[in-house]
Amino acid sequence: MAVAVVSEARAEILGRVRAALRDVALSERPEEVSVERAYRAAGTLAPQDVVALFAERVSDYRATVLRAPADGIRETVEETCRSQGLHRVAVPAAVPKSWLPDSLEIVEDSELTARELDAVDGVLTGCATAIAQTGTLVLDGRGACGRRILTLVPDCHICVVTADQVVELVPQGIAAVAPPAPVTLISGPSASSDIELQRVEGVHGPRRLVVVLADT
Repeated sequence: MAVAVVSEARAEILGRVRAALRDVALSERPEEVSVERAYRAAGTLAPQDVVALFAERVSDYRATVLRAPADGIRETVEETCRSQGLHRVAVPAAVPKSWLPDSLEIVEDSELTARELDAVDGVLTGCATAIAQTGTLVLDGRGACGRRILTLVPDCHICVVTADQVVELVPQGIAAVAPPAPVTLISGPSASSDIELQRVEGVHGPRRLVVVLADT
């Protein structure tokens, strides 16, 4: 019975697709057809308002946002690790050494396995850009962003964002990431809901997200 229902649904979907393409010539190629892009591609807010909006939106997703002066990232990271109970922290090889407190045991990523990452207390990364409109961190797998697995396995993720990395709109954020890149979009700690809409954190990634928002 279930197979029949699936087959009927599939046939209906394919039928709608064929109907929508009825007037399209078989010789037509996607690159030959212009598509109107009517959405906003540039923001209108002042830089300080963009940063304030990002801090507000990412906080709405239950992330912790800490402001830091440009020369105070190390101290803020150290205090964050102390308050979160982090002692062994994994980092991408390209993370600036000026971010790393001497009080931590730093585990530099050199193809660490999932089991090895599960044994650390947290991870410290940078980001490629951040989007104020949606409170989203954008990581592209390069430089201080590190490999994607780094931000999926440890229970706590600390991400350093400098004010000049924050853009207002989603199209600006996507445009800031040069292809090809394994883009990871992070809006708050990992969370999901069961059938009764009970929120469960840490299902697909870190339960805790701390954003260190640094001045430039």
